[in-house]
Amino acid sequence: MTIRILLAGATGWVGRALTPAIAAAPDLELAAAVARSAAGTRIEGAPVFATIEEALTVPADVLIDYTKPGAVKAHVAAALNAGLHAVVGTSGLGAADYAELDALARERGRGVLAAGNFSITATLLKRFTLEAAKYVADVEIIDYASAGKPDAPSGTARELAETLAGVRLPATSRPVSEVSGVPATRGGGFGEGAREVRVHALRLPSFVLGVESIFGAPDERLSIRHDAGSSAAPYVAGTLLAARKVSGWTGVRRGLDTLLD
Repeated sequence: MTIRILLAGATGWVGRALTPAIAAAPDLELAAAVARSAAGTRIEGAPVFATIEEALTVPADVLIDYTKPGAVKAHVAAALNAGLHAVVGTSGLGAADYAELDALARERGRGVLAAGNFSITATLLKRFTLEAAKYVADVEIIDYASAGKPDAPSGTARELAETLAGVRLPATSRPVSEVSGVPATRGGGFGEGAREVRVHALRLPSFVLGVESIFGAPDERLSIRHDAGSSAAPYVAGTLLAARKVSGWTGVRRGLDTLLD
């Protein structure tokens, strides 16, 4: 059976790599696209619309969203209400946002797969970090991205921190509430109490996307780091895998690792 894809953000960095990959896949079809700059044209034979509401007039099965943090939640909600499943590659949403979308997805009987990063190596960063957290109590995350990235932290770092906060051992570091000087320099916090995870976001030229988990124990350290290059190619295979699998459950799943093994 052919899966009909509605791609939001078709002219963006990842979208431009996804459109030919969808067109080349024998089991996928690009049914429609959303891209304001290309509205009224066609991409890989599919009509391009300015808004998600217009695009949803075309029959489709799965929304793939690579747009902007301020738009993605409304896009996914609209798609779920129209009977589509959704794959979310746009960053910027937090746990509370996904809890709302999970409730809506369950109400509509649809699946959502959201990942901060659809790269296989970024997925392995998350897996190895969660494994190390079983044995080493103290961990913090550094989030690297370009100077122009609009959200902080990145979706990769946010997803990692929120998951890590639920499984990590209690930290031995001084609580931020007891830090003098400028406590904000200790980074942003995810989770509560001694299991809170601190994330430090760097936004500088020459970086694309990178996340580093740093563990510290007496007289030793462990660093686990993922860096992405300038191409969107690493995200294509994982995104299409999610599009093929997302109809297999109800509600929101977070992380490409939930599809592995």
